[in-house]
Amino acid sequence: MRIALTTLVVADYDDALEFYVHALGFTLTEDTDMGGGKRWVVVTPSAGGAGLLLAQASGAAQVASVGHQAGGRVMGFLHTDDFARDHARMTAAGVTFLEAPRTEPYGTVVVFQDLYGNRWDLIEPS
Repeated sequence: MRIALTTLVVADYDDALEFYVHALGFTLTEDTDMGGGKRWVVVTPSAGGAGLLLAQASGAAQVASVGHQAGGRVMGFLHTDDFARDHARMTAAGVTFLEAPRTEPYGTVVVFQDLYGNRWDLIEPS
């Protein structure tokens, strides 16, 4: 078994696509109209791996969860084979970094946030 998709509740499909595809460099894998304003939108990292199902929030509980899906902890771990390249590209795209890059025993890492405030680690493993 493997994890194929993880749902990420977003405020708006198109805003989320702009961030994940253009700022992070993910690939739009699927965007299917399900009717009634609902879409099946999947993005995947350019190097592969599990995808994100972008699900537009509906209802008060889902709207409240946007940007807080991990309770303030790092939600996602995005591996890279060239930290300097991807950090520079993401910076140029306007991604918000919450700290300076640092070296840890497991690799070079920096925390950034998505357009809603969910925290992610960009990591080049050792």
